[in-house]
Amino acid sequence: MSESKSTYEAALERSRAIEKDIQVNPKKYRVLTGDRPTGRLHIGHYFGSLQNRVRLSKLGVPTCILIADYQVLTDHDAFSMISQNTKQLVIDYLAAGIEPGEDVIIYPHSYVPEANQLMVPFLTLVTNAELSRNPTVKEEIQSAGLKSVNAGMYTYPVHQAVDILYCKGTVVPVGKDQLPHVEMTRLIARRFNEKFCRNREPVFPMPQALLSKTPSIMGLDGSQKMSKSRGNAIMLCATEDETAALIKKAKTDSDRNITYDPENRPEVANLLMLISLCTGEEVNAIAAEIGEGGGGALKRKLTEALNETLRPLREERKRLEASPDYIRKVLLDGAEKARAMAAETLNEVRHVMNMEI
Repeated sequence: MSESKSTYEAALERSRAIEKDIQVNPKKYRVLTGDRPTGRLHIGHYFGSLQNRVRLSKLGVPTCILIADYQVLTDHDAFSMISQNTKQLVIDYLAAGIEPGEDVIIYPHSYVPEANQLMVPFLTLVTNAELSRNPTVKEEIQSAGLKSVNAGMYTYPVHQAVDILYCKGTVVPVGKDQLPHVEMTRLIARRFNEKFCRNREPVFPMPQALLSKTPSIMGLDGSQKMSKSRGNAIMLCATEDETAALIKKAKTDSDRNITYDPENRPEVANLLMLISLCTGEEVNAIAAEIGEGGGGALKRKLTEALNETLRPLREERKRLEASPDYIRKVLLDGAEKARAMAAETLNEVRHVMNMEI
């Protein structure tokens, strides 16, 4: 068994145990999750992560939803849109069913300076070689097409460790491709505790990955992960007519008999899976129902299912877009609570590192 596979299998086993326990003891955990404000969210985000965040928060799990605005600077030049994109993310979160309150906060990490002060001690706990080997960083550099890579990109996993550990997050919902970041965070937490907390209680918990059960959602071209930058996504804010037009252009194949065959018919399988995510029906049953209807019938069924599913969210989006003061209040309230947690953690860190004055 390879090291990467054993790491995944171990994470999967821990994830299953957490999922079972979290139903009974939701307050025992703290979820840290979030997005970079590089644009509005699409249906891949909705089915892949947003629905799960809503589920966890409604179970009563304390949840910190981070808008990683600093991290946009590592591989994007469009900093002029960060503020606008941040507010649009909040609108998407709220419209999907996230309810900010005592146990659920939404905030940009540039507004939590106490947390960012953890970067320096954390950077002393990892080597340049460990950062360079991180497979997720390599993939992000490649996907962004960067020819000149700034140091911020290499320290990205350490910044994510800061985001998770400042609030003593114990659960991080991720897909398999994000596991290296969680493993780096666990490494930093372990090294910090071993170095600075000898003969005393450790400062940081060992966060665990809560692995997504949703299959990877491909774009409408059927060959790449759904992404706004690739032009293969349906945004949550799209109108019903825009959604219909985008689905009409989705790639299928020439076989009129619709079957679920991910290996040989990935484009058709992806559209069937999206219908299943909307309706809860089994993919093979959907395929059998469409039968010889071909790609046209498949696309019509997906259009109807997706627009029906997203209609309440889109109506709520319109209402929230008319309330900019409320959106700003959600962010500022979240930042205030995040800063309180970060200040407490920073004081603990100073104490164990003998830096108190």
